[in-house]
Amino acid sequence: MSNFIPTDRKTDYLLPPSVDDWLTQDHLARFVVEVIDGLDLSKLTRQYAGRGSKAHHPATLLAILVYGYCTGIFSSRKLEMATYDSVAFRYIAAGSHPDHDTLATFRRRFIDELAGLFVQVLEMATEMKLLKLGTVCLDGTKIHANASRHSALSHGHIVKLQAQLKQEVQELLALAEAADTANTPDGMSLPKELKLREDRLAAMAAAKAKIAARAAERYAHEKAEFDEKMGKREAKAKETGKKPGGKPPTEPEPGVKDSDQINLTDEESRIMKVSGGFEQCYNAQAGVDAATMLVVATTLTQAPNDKQQVQPMIKVLQEQAPQLGDVQTLIADNGYCSENNIVLCEEAKMEPLIAQARQDHHPHWSERFTEPEPLRLDATPMQAMAHRLATKAGKAAYALRKQTVEPVFGIIKSVMGFRQFSLRGLRKVTGEWNLVCLAWNVKRMAVLRPKVG
Repeated sequence: MSNFIPTDRKTDYLLPPSVDDWLTQDHLARFVVEVIDGLDLSKLTRQYAGRGSKAHHPATLLAILVYGYCTGIFSSRKLEMATYDSVAFRYIAAGSHPDHDTLATFRRRFIDELAGLFVQVLEMATEMKLLKLGTVCLDGTKIHANASRHSALSHGHIVKLQAQLKQEVQELLALAEAADTANTPDGMSLPKELKLREDRLAAMAAAKAKIAARAAERYAHEKAEFDEKMGKREAKAKETGKKPGGKPPTEPEPGVKDSDQINLTDEESRIMKVSGGFEQCYNAQAGVDAATMLVVATTLTQAPNDKQQVQPMIKVLQEQAPQLGDVQTLIADNGYCSENNIVLCEEAKMEPLIAQARQDHHPHWSERFTEPEPLRLDATPMQAMAHRLATKAGKAAYALRKQTVEPVFGIIKSVMGFRQFSLRGLRKVTGEWNLVCLAWNVKRMAVLRPKVG
């Protein structure tokens, strides 16, 4: 007698199988379906004309995408195959198989609506008593664009290539006009070679125009900052009657620099410094609730520096306040530190805890048990914040940043596997970042739910 369980792939089911029996009751796919079914998708469903063959319901397609991002499957072709190969995806799709073109078109078509759905998921978390806003930790991470840095051209390199191509065009025209074409290589088509170079010249001219527009925008921004700084110095000089100390700011120079670049694949992405070098990236920002590690606000920028990202994040938090509640404290690292950002937080009635410099990884033990001297009455907002950070309570609050927002980025990149955007362009990439954070929130809510019953 055999002691092995028999393997029989031929016998038919005695009763029709039910997709509800395929997964355990606490499976993530079940929770994804519950959350998506609880969302108001009327803005999506209204956009279907109802003509032609029947379409897959937006709830089904959205659930496939969200579960895909939760489990590290971002490609529409891989998602299509998963509806055949994966029991979880079969459960979500209820035995249907949306093709990759349907999934990709759905993601592109409704990319702008994802911001509203992101807030709806957070409202659901509030109703489930998983989320109660209070302290938010802000940080940013560089995520690769759907473009290679080797597809980027600098203005100086474009000028050299243009000169080379123009010379080649003249040589080809001279060869075409020559009476004796015996020197033309076999298999060479002069019209085709000319058109190829003319197309390249047209593309480079367009790239130069875009670089020039960016340079003009940059100069206007830098000139405004320069004028503001000079105005403050002049006002201080009139007030004190003395020449302000320190080196005066350098006036920006207009025009294009040879180092100014544009990427031919995704022109809205930028070269940014990352660990190990430079890559074509976007700077993704997230505000994370300190108590639950849920992402409560997102923004995305082309700027590699985080200094200007406090104001956009405050704006998002204030817009969401009627649905999610007010934020009392905003914590960020020294990359966000500036006098203006501290004032913006206080105007928004948020207590800023922004590090002024990199903290020592191994401070002396006595620093954890000492309190600073009493705050002066004439202290500036920056000095007042530095005093709060030096207190025991301030140190404990700032320590929350490393155990909230940084682990969230680590899980999104290393566990969920999201390291590169699938879409291109600032608007679409912003929507995809909302989708990533929505998927993270659903994944996190599935973990938190048993803890709160």
